Amino acid sequence: MADSIEIRDGASEDDGGFELLSASLRASSGDLKTFVEVLADKLEQALPGRVTVERRAVKRFSKKKRVARIEVALGDNRYIALAQGGALETRCAKAVRGVVLKSEVLSLDAWLEAIAHDLAIEAEASEQSRLALEQLLGG
Repeated sequence: MADSIEIRDGASEDDGGFELLSASLRASSGDLKTFVEVLADKLEQALPGRVTVERRAVKRFSKKKRVARIEVALGDNRYIALAQGGALETRCAKAVRGVVLKSEVLSLDAWLEAIAHDLAIEAEASEQSRLALEQLLGG
């Protein structure tokens, strides 16, 4: 998969809420599968109704499922994370009236920063978004 990133241990040197969240998530997980599960759970709890998580069976006819795709809808932006073959691809898609016009691959840290930025903008006008941002950064 082109433009994918591998999840590695270690924190970003940049300061900021989502860099710290990202570093914290990476430090608490030794592998991509665990990282994606934790990320999906945190986003689902912080942004109910705005996050769609697609889970797929680990093996055929298995009841055990893993996160394959996470989509966060914030305004006209759709933040998508795809977990495949030991790599995580993160994208930002611009949608207008439900039609995606542009999609670009982002690094994990840039993806998390973009979500934080959109939430911060919404938080200025919305108490729910402010609480979601606080939950993500503090929870």
